[in-house]
Amino acid sequence: MIKTESFLSDWTSVACDALIVAVDEDWKNAEVVARLNQATNGWLAPILERGDVSTKPCRVTLLHGPPHIATPLVVLVGIGARGKSPTNTPSRAVASAIRSTMTRNRPIVRLVGFASSPIEERAVVASAVSSCMGQDLFRAEKSIFSPDCLQFADFQAQQVSMGDILGQSIQLTRRLVNLPPNYLYPESFASEAMEVAKSHQLEIEIWDQERLEKERCGALLGVARGSARPARLVILKYPGTTPNAAPIALVGKGVTFDSGGYSIKPTDGMLTMKADMAGAATVLGIMNAAAAMRVKRPLVGIMGLVENMISGDALKLGDVLTARSGKTIEIHNTDAEGRLVLADCLNVALDHGPEKIVDFATLTGACVVALGNDVAGLMSNHSNWQNEIRSMADVCGEYTWPLPMFPFFSEQIAGKVADIKNVGEGRWGGAITAAKFLEEFVGSTPWTHIDIAGPAFAETSKPWADAGGTGFMVRSMVELLLS
Repeated sequence: MIKTESFLSDWTSVACDALIVAVDEDWKNAEVVARLNQATNGWLAPILERGDVSTKPCRVTLLHGPPHIATPLVVLVGIGARGKSPTNTPSRAVASAIRSTMTRNRPIVRLVGFASSPIEERAVVASAVSSCMGQDLFRAEKSIFSPDCLQFADFQAQQVSMGDILGQSIQLTRRLVNLPPNYLYPESFASEAMEVAKSHQLEIEIWDQERLEKERCGALLGVARGSARPARLVILKYPGTTPNAAPIALVGKGVTFDSGGYSIKPTDGMLTMKADMAGAATVLGIMNAAAAMRVKRPLVGIMGLVENMISGDALKLGDVLTARSGKTIEIHNTDAEGRLVLADCLNVALDHGPEKIVDFATLTGACVVALGNDVAGLMSNHSNWQNEIRSMADVCGEYTWPLPMFPFFSEQIAGKVADIKNVGEGRWGGAITAAKFLEEFVGSTPWTHIDIAGPAFAETSKPWADAGGTGFMVRSMVELLLS
């Protein structure tokens, strides 16, 4: 566990192993730069004057052996034009600097000059903490060393504490997404949820095969039929600090491995399908942070956990399933399985009388085609709820974009043998027809669906993040709940 703390002493004279300093375009008028230049007897200014240091966002320069200050390493990281760069620039810059600095063991790392508001302070701390872990969970030689202590100069202690919780919760989500499918499967994921419940004294229910059958979760169980790993449904409840308020329901797709079933995926498409449970991991990360921070609103987190595999009993094209709601579903594609899992989870959510529902799912490749790898699709039956989520995501620098939910899209999922079918007509508008399918199971409750198929898992690393699970939307949702 990394120790995080607010640092209020003289950051140039108290020893540390690395000093990370934010440098903006207007560095000549920056108090932090002037203070560091003075402490080093004018050593820094000529380096900046020569243009040896880039102030472009996330560009990192390591300067060894600075004179007259109590650190062997100064790390300068660009943040662009202060106040005019994207809102995620400081947090990404911090992560870029950490990843460049921690290629060897440096026990005490101090960060200077990054934030100007409480929400920025939380973001910077969360980013610093979560960037200290990569996807190399099973490598003997790690690509990044974790420091013993991260010190944040002139940050408020409360914001450091909250940012630390956010960072740990993002790490939880990322670790679960990065775990291989022989380590993370429905039962072991449920055990992870149990640990979160124990940590925060939360009420938890774990529905096993017998309970799922008793609850008539025919859509979820239909997906699970092909696997030797039995399905689970987790219900995690946080009571909030506001008496008698209706909860917000957080629903997550937890397909711990997706072969595609008989509509089988090609090898390249299947390789990262351990990440098809990122929606459920996102819900667990949010619940962990919200409980630790004691947000006001009650929450119920519902995670549907299955493997989508192939066997003699696996779901077949043409099968008809009966969902928990009683609605019947024709199966036209066994690789459109996440919406079947969510159908029953959303119905379970209604049992808890939520004021609002939001679901998280790596649901469709069509959303990635439409919006790319870095943007999540938002689809909703309630524009105000959708706008609340989108506005906070904008503040937090997590990219989302609304897609239309016109009524005529529902015509594409109308069934001929059963009430509805699990795919639309052809390839077009696939993210929207998937959302229209989910809309069939939420009634009139305000609901927003977030298709995180693109941003939940990064195929390649970036300066501020390793490849693999990203923890996308954990911070935005927690900040929304805090607000």
